[in-house]
Amino acid sequence: MLTPDTAVGIVSNAVHITTLVVCVLIVPSLIGGLLISIFQAATQINEQMLSFLPRLLITLGMLVFAGNWILRTLSDLFIESFKQAGRLVG
Repeated sequence: MLTPDTAVGIVSNAVHITTLVVCVLIVPSLIGGLLISIFQAATQINEQMLSFLPRLLITLGMLVFAGNWILRTLSDLFIESFKQAGRLVG
């Protein structure tokens, strides 16, 4: 039977895993953007492509590097969610 505690647990697990996956992609890009911003402030170069392109490449690199882990983690989350849905409904 689906109780409020069980529902909160399912949603909490989903939010935790989603946050972890997003952090794996976004945090390296934020660090790269910070380093590029410091470089731009030190050299007074105000080129928009200098800030956009490295962050894009870092994010794409993280997708290539961690893509297998992300796909496996999200598929495990969905498989477990459907298994729990089958148990909780019937």
